[in-house]
Parts: sequence; structure tokens; C-alpha cells
Amino acid sequence: MVDRVFTNCEVRPLSGDDPASAVAVTDGTVTAVGDPDELLTAGAETVDCRGGVLLPGFVDAHTHLDIVGRRAVEADLAGADGPDNCIDRLLAADDGEGWVLGFGYDESDWDGELLQAATLDRVSTDRPVAAAREDIHTVSVNHAALDTLDLPDDGVRTEDGAPTGVLVEEAAEAVFDAIAPDYTQTQEYLLAAQEVALSKGITAVHDMVRQSHAPRVYRDLDNEDTLSLRVRLNYWADHLDAIRELGLVTNHGSDRVQTGAIKAYIDGSLGAGTARLRTPYADSDSAGEWRTDPDALRELVSAVDDAGLQFAAHAIGDAAIDALLSAIESVNAADERHRVEHAEVLTGDLVERLAASPLVVSAQPNFHRWAAPGDLYDERLGERRGLTNRFRDLVDAGAQLAFGSDCMPLSPLYGAQQAVTAPEPSQRLTVGKALRAYTSGAAYAGFDEDRMGTVTPGSVADFAVLSASPWEVPNGKISDIDVTMTVSAGDIVFDSGD
Repeated sequence: MVDRVFTNCEVRPLSGDDPASAVAVTDGTVTAVGDPDELLTAGAETVDCRGGVLLPGFVDAHTHLDIVGRRAVEADLAGADGPDNCIDRLLAADDGEGWVLGFGYDESDWDGELLQAATLDRVSTDRPVAAAREDIHTVSVNHAALDTLDLPDDGVRTEDGAPTGVLVEEAAEAVFDAIAPDYTQTQEYLLAAQEVALSKGITAVHDMVRQSHAPRVYRDLDNEDTLSLRVRLNYWADHLDAIRELGLVTNHGSDRVQTGAIKAYIDGSLGAGTARLRTPYADSDSAGEWRTDPDALRELVSAVDDAGLQFAAHAIGDAAIDALLSAIESVNAADERHRVEHAEVLTGDLVERLAASPLVVSAQPNFHRWAAPGDLYDERLGERRGLTNRFRDLVDAGAQLAFGSDCMPLSPLYGAQQAVTAPEPSQRLTVGKALRAYTSGAAYAGFDEDRMGTVTPGSVADFAVLSASPWEVPNGKISDIDVTMTVSAGDIVFDSGD
């Protein structure tokens, strides 16, 4: 017996099937797609989608929900138009106790410098202040924080021998260690992040977790039936021994919370100038940093593969991507559907090798915001700017492409807009291919292609209902479309009318 029929909508299954006008759901699963007159049965509840466009629920293949939650609870610095605006937001969020925290600033938004200690001292001179850059590879702190933190030798930026307050990579991680939330705070952050995600039409996430209460919080929320998202937990490589000892393998878990991949950094970020390149940056003599050198990487890939676990490698620079491909090839790791996260700088040989490899390219179309002439990629890479995020070339070559946000920002429609309006033809996707990378492509990256990512009989009834069609609005307006309803397992978990 059909439980619910979602009607008054344009159903876009994203499966290759033709559009329809209704979806029937039974026990949280799609049972039929077609016309309302064909699907309505006695006793079935009708859900009016108010003329919207019904898509599969979005799957964010790479995010950090604790950061999304921190932005919602602490100072959100995303979109700040200058240091003064950052200071205002930090002061407004200050509750008078402990650290003053802000997340998500991007100095390229104001064509300026990274925040420094002297600037953040305007928030407080006696309490520690931290402002994380959007890529979370860089954190700016005030002098009180510098005095409080036990910082490593590497990653502390200096000027005339004195710390500037700009911390990158390992030094930035020391800040996150110092401000790590307890169980209760983690739960607050993740519940706040869930609300944000559902409002964006996201029904599943691949969350990157490290030394965090998040895995327990997710499982507790699942047991309490308060988890509306489907969550894959991608654990950092320093959890590998514990995961092997527990006997966990990829895809273990419940319908809502599953073990995903083991994640490791191979290099840093372009924003911090630490992504590992084959040749130096355009604006420095450095070629970036190895977070995991090629020899250690081969050993790690082999260990993860032998343990029956998926491997997800953060690799941004072309040298880092090359090293990952060589490691995958050296251990003949083809069965666990390993992933390269980001894959930003792609020479032609790397595009072809990725297409020929079993690796899933888990990329972030949001990063095209830095791809225009004169922007961050231009500053860091010069003529190599056009080699970044070559989504069309990857798809045309036959690579498996999955999209995530890296919470920059958490918004699939913003990401789709960036993908279809990218500066170079080699980077640009059609609307349909961009949306598939955020649905069936991301589902494939999590071994979920048989249960989510399309609106077809047998798939979970996870939907995003939009106020307008992404195919019919101007490309530059896709991110202006509202998500009017989000459905998880047939239940309405977000409704813009409430």
C-alpha cells in the first residue's frame, strides 16, 4: 500500500528517465514515478509540492559539519567584506567567556591580507581569539592566543622574527585541538549544522571527522530518531589502528550512519600556499609542502586497502595528485573505490590517468569562485589558472566525478552555479551533469548508487524540492533558487512554509 504521493511538481529523476509529475512512496522507499492519477490509491496521503521541481536529495561528498555548526553558533565570517567587518562579527558573537571564535573568512573577498594578531587584538587583548580561514588550513589568532597555545615549529608565520598570528597546517591544527568541543557542544554544533543542511536540500553527507565526539553524537542521534541526514564518517588516518582493531570496514553501520573512508592529507591548500606543485607558485619560490610524502603514502594506501577500507586522499597540487595515482597503481588498489579529494591542479596527463584509474574524483565546484582572472588562482598559479578544476575534461575522459562543498559554502545549488558558469570550457558542465555530480555521482563515491542519487523505484525517498527549475533560470541565478521542501525517507524534514 502506498503511504504518500508527492504531487503538483515536476519530477526530474536524474536517472536518464523522462520527467514526471508525481512520486509514490511506501515505507520510505520510492515505489513508482508517474502521473498522480496513476499513483494515487485509497488511504495514501497527498503531499502538495506547490509547483516545485522535485530532484533526488543532494549528497554532499565532502564536508565538515562541525564547522558548519560552529558558523551557525559562533561568529560566521563568510562573506565579510574586510577586517573591520570580521571584528564586528567576532564582537557580536562574544559571550564573555573563554575563546572568541569565528569561522569562514576569505581575504580574497576584500582583496587584502590574512587577518593578523594585531588586528584580532581589537576583539580582546586578554582572552584568546581565533578566526579560521574558509579552507581551515589557515587560522589567525591574537597575541593572547599565541601566548596560550603550544605551537609546533612548523606553520607559524613570522615577520622580522615575530609571529604574525597567521598559523597554517600543523600550527592551525594546534588551534583546533585547543578549541575542541566536548560531547554536549559537539551535539549542539551538529544539530545546528543538520538544520542548515536540510534547508539546502541535502539529505546525505560524507563528513570528515578527526579526534572528535561526532561519531558518537551521530550514532546517539540515530538511536534517538533525531538524525534526518544520512552520514558517512570518513575518519582521519590517525584513527586507522583503532578502526582495524575494532574490525570496522567501509559500509559498516546503520541505514543512517556508516563507516566511510580513511582520509589523509597529501598536501596543503592553494590559499595557504602549501598545496604541493610540480613547479613553484607564481607568487613565491615555494612549490608547497608534503603532509604525507610519496613513500609514506604508498605504505598508507597499502595498509588501508589491505584492511578493506576506502581511502580518501586530500590532494590539491599536481605533484600531490601524481603521487596518489602512483601509490594507487603500485598497490593495484582497485576494489575499494578509493577517492581523491579536491584534485584542483590538473595537467593533461593527470586527467587521463584519473579517467583510467579506479579513483573517484571528489571535487568542489564552489572553488571556481577563485578561478576568474585576477583572483586567487591567478595570483597563486599564473598561467596555470586554467588547469584548475577541469570538470568537463574529467567527465569527457570518463572519470567518476562526485561533488561536495567542503562547506565553502554548504550549498549544492551554489556549487552547481559555479560549475555551469566556470571561466574555461574545460571546467564548465551542463546543468544536468552538475546536478548528477551532486546526486548520483556523490552517491557512487559512497557505494550508495543502488539506494540514492536518483528518483527511481527502489531508491530511498530522499528529495529536494526547488522553487524553480535550474534548467530554466539563467545560469548565474541557480543559487538564487529556493529549496522549498526536503524529504528524507518519505518524511518532510524541512519546509520553507513552516
